[in-house]
Amino acid sequence: MRDSLHKLESLVVRDRAFLFTLASYVAVLAIYVNLIMLKSLVLGSIATILFFLINSIFLGNGIFKKEDALFRFVFGVLLFVMLLGSLNWVALITYNLDISKSTLALLAAATISSALNRTVNR
Repeated sequence: MRDSLHKLESLVVRDRAFLFTLASYVAVLAIYVNLIMLKSLVLGSIATILFFLINSIFLGNGIFKKEDALFRFVFGVLLFVMLLGSLNWVALITYNLDISKSTLALLAAATISSALNRTVNR
C-alpha cells in the first residue's frame, strides 16, 4: 500500500501542466452541478473523494515534505479538513452559507493547496 501511495503521490505532486489542479477544479464543478441539479450519490462521492485525494496530497507534500508518504497523506487530509472548515466558517460569518458560497470555499481551498504545492516544488 505504501508503495502505491508513494507512486500516486509522486504523480500528483509533479503536476507540471496543472493537470491535477485542473482535475481538482473539475471535481468542484462536478460537486456544484451535483448539488444543484443531479443529486446523485455516486457522482457526488466520486467527485468528493477525488477532490480530497488531490488536495490532501498537495497540502501534505507542501508542509511535510521530508516525512513518510503515509504520514504526509494522513496529515494532509487533516490539514485540508481544517482549511475547508476555516474557509467555510469565514463564509458563514460574513455571508449566509449556501451552495454557491461553499463552492467558492472549495475553489479557494483547492487554489491554496495547489499554490502551496507549486511553491514547495520549485
